[in-house]
Amino acid sequence: MQEYSLRPHHGLCIAFFVGKGYSPDFTENMTAVISHLELENPMITLVNGSDIICRNCPHCHNGICSSNEKVLEYDKAVSAFCDLHTDDIIYWKDFRKLIYEKIINTGHRRTICGNCQWDSLCSFNAE
Repeated sequence: MQEYSLRPHHGLCIAFFVGKGYSPDFTENMTAVISHLELENPMITLVNGSDIICRNCPHCHNGICSSNEKVLEYDKAVSAFCDLHTDDIIYWKDFRKLIYEKIINTGHRRTICGNCQWDSLCSFNAE
């Protein structure tokens, strides 16, 4: 089974994804990644850098996000809420369960990423 890298905050992005994104390439990649994660339940390695979602993002240049400081804060917050750390390896569905139990179901999503440009979409679709 192949292992994938994933930024911790992308667990939230995936949970609220509704087929909209930065570009058609990004949206196509995000849809494919989510499908694979759900069907295969691979092991994921948590990273604080470019991951499988970032590879088609127009804001990722040479593996660095143009909003790197902001998204690093998102990653740190998700990791703290879920009691996880960079380089932890976990099955996707176990990570998804933590995202829901520790963040979404407890109403902490906006605390973590309420200043994200996609906040209104996430708020509309779940909160």
